[in-house]
Order: sequence, then structure tokens, then C-alpha cells
Amino acid sequence: MLFNSIDFAIFLPIVFFLYWFVTNKWLKVQNILVVVSSYVFYGWWDYRFLALIIFSTIVDYIVGRMLSRTESKPARLRLLWVSILVNIGFLGFFKYYNFFVDNFIEAFSFFGKEISPNTLNIILPVGISFYTFQTLSYTIDVYKRKLEPTRDIIAFAAFVSFFPQLVAGPIERATHLLPQFYKKRKFDYEMAKDGMRQILWGLFKKVVIADNCAEFVNQVFANYADQSASTLVMGSFFFAFQIYCDFSGYSDIAIGTARLFGFDLMKNFAFPYFSRDIAEFWRRWHISLSTWFRDYLYIPLGGSRGGVNMKIRNTFIIFLVSGFWHGANWTFIIWGALNAIYFLPLMLAKRNRVHLNTVAQGRVFPTFVEAGNMLITFLITLLAWIFFRADTVTDAFHYVGKIFDKSIISLPALSPDNYKTLILVVLFVAIEWIGKEGEYAISRIFKLPVYVRWAFYFILIVLMFTFTGEEQVFIYFQF
Repeated sequence: MLFNSIDFAIFLPIVFFLYWFVTNKWLKVQNILVVVSSYVFYGWWDYRFLALIIFSTIVDYIVGRMLSRTESKPARLRLLWVSILVNIGFLGFFKYYNFFVDNFIEAFSFFGKEISPNTLNIILPVGISFYTFQTLSYTIDVYKRKLEPTRDIIAFAAFVSFFPQLVAGPIERATHLLPQFYKKRKFDYEMAKDGMRQILWGLFKKVVIADNCAEFVNQVFANYADQSASTLVMGSFFFAFQIYCDFSGYSDIAIGTARLFGFDLMKNFAFPYFSRDIAEFWRRWHISLSTWFRDYLYIPLGGSRGGVNMKIRNTFIIFLVSGFWHGANWTFIIWGALNAIYFLPLMLAKRNRVHLNTVAQGRVFPTFVEAGNMLITFLITLLAWIFFRADTVTDAFHYVGKIFDKSIISLPALSPDNYKTLILVVLFVAIEWIGKEGEYAISRIFKLPVYVRWAFYFILIVLMFTFTGEEQVFIYFQF
């Protein structure tokens, strides 16, 4: 069920009504409604994959309960590995089986030996990378004694399957989201109103910016060999805003929807394209995944506490694993490696935590130095995005090679509709810049006079109906 679909437009009010007007007196029943609604939401794609979520939920619930009953370190470690192997096992099979088989075949072919193992026509369950990491956070935190294991399997099932963020995040920590299912929720009008505002902004980002950018991006990347260098640059530029508005738009809708039901989800994006270096970019992009890898992989590996070799090793591990998390393709691994190469000089020079505040905070315009740093960071990010978007590594290198051509000084081949999209992107960036110190770009609009607010909302809605692009599935559904 897509957030930008008629199905969801019908589903959400029904669940909202039942949640606040029918089950609101009984916390347990309210949580059961969340679980049932979440399973309906997820099963709308393919009900067969509900078995994976249910099985993972039961395994991690039992592991948590058993961890509470033993103090033996070897026994606790074995229980942790049960959870890891079950969850990563499912993820590995559905997402990476054919990748490893295909590369195994190619490796033998390189040495002149032909083998023909069977590959499977495996359908990737939507959102498996997200809910797998979410439920793993529970087991790991219980193992580390950062969280008391729950006795309430309904609350735990609701935590694992919470429909607003089930499919594409934010990846919530059990320490943050799970306790919210223990407490009775009261309807908060201001919270719900802010949630609706964030949903509106997320929908605008998705249907107006991302989907319109996607039409040009798909055309350019499918026929890059026939395009001028300037057109290829515009293709990567449009993709940068497609993936940002697609994914952050989903996060905005998810966070806003959760607020309608009295839940607080973590912020997942913090205006990443206004970053002054790549370290700042990664503190602002897909925050829930970046911090997950930091806390559950990077720090246990030693983080940046060791010598230079350990720092280099850990940096490459974290970025390569992040790339591989995104998909079973060498393009994602190279994308991760590129970001590691960008990040290393900052870390080795101990300048990776220089820009912790918001750029041009309290000012309308950035300084020349800030503007230059943002531009450089954005350009190297565009380069990495080419590898992320390309179908193969060969395509990515050819695409990059064609950019460095004399046709770079020509005008890009943009249609009138593409120019309209470009204008909308510029408008979007202006709104983001104005609202960069808020939780999301229009979060502080409530400070404006009421007639200005409603005029702005009306304009957004008109733009959505006027410039809705061809419907595209959310990019991160494939991860």
C-alpha cells in the first residue's frame, strides 16, 4: 500500500477513527489494532511475506525473554547469535542469494571453468532491510542490558510492524519506540495538526519533485550513450533530488502519520544538501541507518579509537556495509567505497566533527566559504549518486567518462516539462533553505498569520494536482 495511493487515503481515516473513537479506552486493544492494521498495510503487497515478520517477531520476543532468565555470558551470547542468524539469514537469502551465486559463477568463468548452479526467482520482501534492523536493535540492546526485555508480545509486535515506518523507516530503536506502546495515548490536537502538515510536505516532495525528476532521470540513464555531457550532468542533478525527495518525503509522511496516532519517530533527514563536508552530509542523510551502523557496527569494531590503520579499516567497513545494505549490486558497494574515500581525509585530519551546527544559522545567506563548501560537497555527492543509480558498474564508469566531454559547455537537452521541473526544484530548495533550522522545512510556518499559512497550504495542494508526475514506487522499497 503506497502512501500516495487511493488505498492509503481510505485506509488511514478508517484506522484513525477506530484508534481514537473505538479502542481508545483500552491500551491493549489499541495496540492490537495497530498490529492488525500494520499487517493489513504490509500484506496489501503480498500477504505471504507476513509470515517472515511474524516469525521474526516471535523469535526475537522469545530470545528477549530467555535473555532475562540467564546471567551466563556464553548462554546470552548464543541467544544473541540465534537472533542475528535468523534475521540476517532471512535478509541474506532473499536479498543476496542470487548476487553471491552469480559472482561465484563469474569467478569460476574467469579461470576458464564453466559451472551452472541454479539461481532462484526470489521476490524481495518489501521493507525487509528496515524491519530486520529494527528488531535486531531490540535483541542487541537487551543483550547489552540497555533495555529490559518486554513481557508484552502485543506491544512488541506493534513495535516491529508499526505501519507508518514499517516499509522504509525511519529504522527505530527499541529503546525509543517500544516504551511508547506501554503508555496510554491521549489525542493531542497540536501534535496531530503538525503531523498533517508534515504529511502534506512529504507528499509534495514525493509527487511533485521526486516523481517529476524521475521521468527525466529514467530517460537519461537508460540512454546515456546518446546524451551530451551537460544533459548527463542534469540527469545526475535531477536524480539527487529524486532520491532525496522520494526518501525524505516517505520519512516525512511516516513521521507525520505516527504523530496522528500519538507516536514520536526519530528525525531521518536534516537538510543534507546544505552540508559543508561529507561528514556533515552523513550526519544529516538517512540518520536512522547511519546511527544504527555507528552504534551496532562501527563502535563495536573500535570506532576511531585505535591507530590510523584501524580507523581506515573501520571507515571502509562501515561504508561498504552501508552500500551493500542498499542492494545486491557492485554499484552500491562502489558508492559506499567512494563515500569512504571522501570521508577518510576529514577523519584522519580530525575535521569530521567541525560542522555540527546548521549552516548560516540565524542568517539569510551563507558566507562565500560556506557556499563553496556546500557546492563542493554537493558535486562529489552527485558523482557518487551516478554509481548508486546506474544499472551496472560499467554503465556508471561510461556515464562518468562521458561527462568529461567538450559537450559539457552545450545546453542540456531539456523539454519544456523538464524546465518546469527544474523551476520546481529551485522553489523547493528555496523553501528548504528558509526552513533549514526547523524539524522539517515548513515546521515553523505556524508562526505566520493564519491567512498566509492557509494560502501556502493551498498553493502546495494546487501544485500537487497540477504537476503530479507519473506515479513511481518509492525508491527505498527495493532495499
